[in-house]
Amino acid sequence: MLAMARLSTPLPSPDGTLVAFIRRDTDMEENRGRTTLWVVPIDGSTAAVQRSDFAEGASSPQWSNDGRYLYFLSARSGSVQVWRVGVSAGAPMPVSELPVSVGNLRLSPDGRTLAFSASIEPGCADLACTVSARAKRAELKQTGALYPRMFVRHWDAWNDGTRSQLLTFRLDDQGLAVDPHEATLVSAGLDGDVPSSPFGGREEITFTPDSQGLVFSARDSGGGGGEPWSTNFDLFHVSIEGGPLTKLTTNTAWDTQPVFSPDGKTLAYLAMERPGFEADRLRVVLASWSTEGDNTAARPGLDSDAHVLTQTWDRSVSEMHFSKDGSALFVTAQDLGQKPIFHVELRDSPKAPAGTVTALLPDGTHSGLGLTHDRLLFMRNDLGHPNELWTSDLSGADPTQLTHLNDKQVAAARSGDAHPFEFRGAKGDTVHGWIVEPVDFDPTKKYPVAFLIHGGPQGSFGNRFHFRWNPQTYAGAGYAVVMIDFHGSTGYGQDFTDAIRNDWGGKPLTDLKKGLAYAIKQYPWLDGQRVGALGASYGGYMVNWIAGNWADRFRCLVNHDGIFDQRMMYYATEELWFPEWEHRGPYFDQTRNYERYNPANHVKNWKTPMLVVHGSLDYRVPLEQGLATFTALQRQGVESRFLHFPDENHWVMAPANSIQWHEQVTAWLDAHLKP
Repeated sequence: MLAMARLSTPLPSPDGTLVAFIRRDTDMEENRGRTTLWVVPIDGSTAAVQRSDFAEGASSPQWSNDGRYLYFLSARSGSVQVWRVGVSAGAPMPVSELPVSVGNLRLSPDGRTLAFSASIEPGCADLACTVSARAKRAELKQTGALYPRMFVRHWDAWNDGTRSQLLTFRLDDQGLAVDPHEATLVSAGLDGDVPSSPFGGREEITFTPDSQGLVFSARDSGGGGGEPWSTNFDLFHVSIEGGPLTKLTTNTAWDTQPVFSPDGKTLAYLAMERPGFEADRLRVVLASWSTEGDNTAARPGLDSDAHVLTQTWDRSVSEMHFSKDGSALFVTAQDLGQKPIFHVELRDSPKAPAGTVTALLPDGTHSGLGLTHDRLLFMRNDLGHPNELWTSDLSGADPTQLTHLNDKQVAAARSGDAHPFEFRGAKGDTVHGWIVEPVDFDPTKKYPVAFLIHGGPQGSFGNRFHFRWNPQTYAGAGYAVVMIDFHGSTGYGQDFTDAIRNDWGGKPLTDLKKGLAYAIKQYPWLDGQRVGALGASYGGYMVNWIAGNWADRFRCLVNHDGIFDQRMMYYATEELWFPEWEHRGPYFDQTRNYERYNPANHVKNWKTPMLVVHGSLDYRVPLEQGLATFTALQRQGVESRFLHFPDENHWVMAPANSIQWHEQVTAWLDAHLKP
């Protein structure tokens, strides 16, 4: 798994003949991933060519307008700066020499302005102020930090008071910096991060069609705090020279991913309906955009003209791309354990009314959408293959694999065949799952079972190549793998996703029970007497819930960063919108809801051996939740182990730690499930 190359950020050249992309490889000696910039012909006539070295990484590729150069970000100068390299020849050369590191690079349609993000000190309106403030802070000997409001810490870092803000950088006629040492802070005064923290990227930022403005998504907290319990992100407009910020949307839920049509007359974006709910359905919204006049002036809001294109389509859109003629959108969305590409009509036509959705490539997980003159460009992976670049015609026909960077690794790895199944779960609803056969599968034998429980809870273990919870790692160790997309999972309609609210230990547990029973009955080569359950985050919570409420079913359990006590979880976590949505309010107002499915209330029933794993930098589910789980096990004499990672967050990211994690988890399963 670690040997696989990880592809991201595919971007077709202006003339549609080449594709640039980022490749990440695992460097075991340095114990980290390394990223490089590559280029491949769209027709696959020659192999991909590397255009940046292996030194300090590459990200955010952007083609110059003439297609001769690629801009990208790299830390090769000591901080992350803008670099440029010729497509076919030449060494990378620096474009910016700013006093701060930058991220999330965007190039304007006219090729004369770069936009990017950077961490800015509070109250600063330019980079000089930020540099001065940091120098003064470095001179102080005090280590204490005073917080007037939350977030105090977020995901895996303590808040240092800075904000990720949006800056612009002018280029000359040769595509180089007018002044490599200066950039204009254009989002000054915004009380939110651009892009959103910690996982937002450049998909939240776009230039206006005339190249004179920027439209971006940012949290609208109104200057009064509320970040930990608000999901109110709006679209804003600002001139590339800075000045007044105009809020374009007044939706109190999440607005994001602005994209302009080819003619510049339509702005499409994704919007949720319900405030405080991160997993609400993302709908496509269309709004008119005037291409006349001065777009640098403050613009009116979009709400009066905007209309929802996909209101009747019960799927949540992940990303979107306009067709060349602007008559349709190509989008991706989870659907029944897959993540296909869909075609969405924008206007009524003799063929179909506006909003009509057609699946083009139904199997596998697709992302990174792009268009050439007559081909779709995308990345594709599935349970047996990591991402590679593919193309197809605009109807989804003639799918053609463009890159083969992982062919040797896939051929060398032993893996198992995967099969979807469905059954009647809680409330008699259809519930979906997957089974992965062990390597060297022999249907006449009996195999122990690794029962994987996904996190989220609004998530899915579908037809996807995962780099942390990959079922092939268990299949390769001789286990059959069963995965259930219980009530609360994504890709089955919003009602199914919503069904877990205030019912964490109810319908999902019923689905897991019925799904495992169905799989064991349907596939007689599963050994129902040798089953171990594993989960992380909500999956870890469910492992703790199973320990007290399904205590006789499993021979062993693995709990990674799982919730032990709902009361302390509420008061110690950072993004409060998670528990407040799931349990219908704060703990102090909805105590009964939190305690109804609180694993800590059922500790006396625990008797199944459990491996507990937790990282010290996990501020979403803090370390004490894992320690409390281990204490409850040890104090009652239940066989248990605690695996602690002092340098990991909610996930295990370092390659060496990933290997250690898999070694310990597999050893735990082997000790309890194999003869």
